[in-house]
Amino acid sequence: MLCMICKQNEAKVHLTQIVGDKMQKVDLCEGCAKTKGVNEPGGFSLADLLLGLGASQQIAQAGAGEEIRCPSCGFTQADFKKAGRLGCADCYTAFGEGLENLLKSMHKGTKHIGKVPVVLRQSRDLTDLLKGLHKKLEKAITTEDFEQAAALRDEIKATKAQMGQIVAS
Repeated sequence: MLCMICKQNEAKVHLTQIVGDKMQKVDLCEGCAKTKGVNEPGGFSLADLLLGLGASQQIAQAGAGEEIRCPSCGFTQADFKKAGRLGCADCYTAFGEGLENLLKSMHKGTKHIGKVPVVLRQSRDLTDLLKGLHKKLEKAITTEDFEQAAALRDEIKATKAQMGQIVAS
């Protein structure tokens, strides 16, 4: 089993945290365990290891000086560090600056754009193409460019056939 941090060395240190009925495991090599202070009790946070190594420090640095508290649920930075998760949706606003840095280090961006199934994306693309072709066809007809209109008509027919194949599959 490889270390979850460096993903190169064999994991020799195995940490398990059980909160309620949920269990979280972290597997580290000896080098990563030493750098994270795992050998020193109280010297590390499992939330730091699970959330991107230093997550709680980034949030704490964002609100340097005073303890930030969520106005809705009362969750604090210390609560986040212990639990490894936020208390409510408003926590994202309250801890925003630190979370933004954390999310940037963990993900490609800070805004969720989701995924679209391939068939649906293809269908949307073809629908958009058809709309554009119909507009061009109308323009060609009003300008009496009948050769262009005939070509567009054939392209629309082919696009509709392609769309039918996607829906059928």
